[in-house]
Amino acid sequence: MLSSTHTIPQKNIAIMGATGSIGDSTLSVVSQHPDLYNVVGVTGFSRLDKLLSICQQFKPTYVCVAKEKETTFAQMLSEAQLSCKILIGEQGLVELATLAEVDMVVAAIVGAAGLPSTLAAANAGKTILLANKEALVMAGELMIKAVKQSNAKLLPIDSEHNAIFQCLPTAVQQQRNAIHDDNHGIKKLWLTASGGPFLHKTLDDMKRASVAEAVKHPNWSMGQKISVDSATMMNKGLELIEASFLFDMPVSEIEVVIHPQSIVHSMVEYNDGSFLAQLGSPDMRTPIAHAMAYPNRISSGVQRLDIFKLSNLNFVRPDLEKFKCLGLAYQAMQQGSYACIALNASNEIAVQAFLDGEIRLTDIADINEKVLLQAEKQPIGSLQAILAVDKLSREQAHQCIADLNA
Repeated sequence: MLSSTHTIPQKNIAIMGATGSIGDSTLSVVSQHPDLYNVVGVTGFSRLDKLLSICQQFKPTYVCVAKEKETTFAQMLSEAQLSCKILIGEQGLVELATLAEVDMVVAAIVGAAGLPSTLAAANAGKTILLANKEALVMAGELMIKAVKQSNAKLLPIDSEHNAIFQCLPTAVQQQRNAIHDDNHGIKKLWLTASGGPFLHKTLDDMKRASVAEAVKHPNWSMGQKISVDSATMMNKGLELIEASFLFDMPVSEIEVVIHPQSIVHSMVEYNDGSFLAQLGSPDMRTPIAHAMAYPNRISSGVQRLDIFKLSNLNFVRPDLEKFKCLGLAYQAMQQGSYACIALNASNEIAVQAFLDGEIRLTDIADINEKVLLQAEKQPIGSLQAILAVDKLSREQAHQCIADLNA
């Protein structure tokens, strides 16, 4: 195993969404290898105390906050005797993601808010560690085109996509369209899903579910939005769309399988009958460390998987009646990029409404379906076009919620 030495040049890293769970895991890996990684910049939206603590520990040159938090955070930095340069809002995110001194951008801002800075990093030719699903769900074609034109690197750190990446031949890792070369013999990609907290519950149980029940994931520690998405399996639907763009595979050749133990993180099926799978403890530091050091390997600090303690590993076909959001993702991908944008936008609004106690968990899928039916086919060739569809779809979702509560 490669130790933390100067055989690898030190990388300057910007962490977009540093106060979230992906940020926590990334900073944990960084702290184990201070000679390999230097945190140049971090961003945070609302958790200013945590953001300040990160600044105190890692001493970044830049920190980006929301415009309305600038004065407050400047005072906090001053009182802590820190001299970080404050960047503001979306423009600040884009500035940080494209700084000349930044080598690596961790794209971990949740939702559509992370899209402009991730796309900017791609256009700037950065190495992007991608956790923000929406960058590909909303702008897959634009992202892939930008990466190709600027010679950027796009490395997935979602555990499932990183697992698939690790199970692909090196030639395909380095050139995505090589996945179709006959000599590689790739038949199908398999995305594993935990099934979330309602795998063994009924649809009626889901209708009655509280927020606390929905965000209590059995295996992973995640934020509220992604935890609700896991409960409805929309998270897997978004990952399905992401995988299609990331690996240049049609959704007809990507299968979702429920694997409750979260030990097998995903698989690649080959024409000769082989399945290659990546196994590991359910800890995000593993895929993050893999991407940070790629093509080398570094320690992640993750507890080793004790294969002698593994007994039952189960694989179950998802119930698309109970987990309707997953079926909607297949439908959206078949309709086109405009439908994927609409589905993602609607879901963000519906999930927040559930978290706010305005709707039931099962209403999320119904709202998403209604907005998807209203989506009008159109070409998506620019960020402006993407944001226009996103805005309209959010308005339609809000209207669906109002109609439910009328």
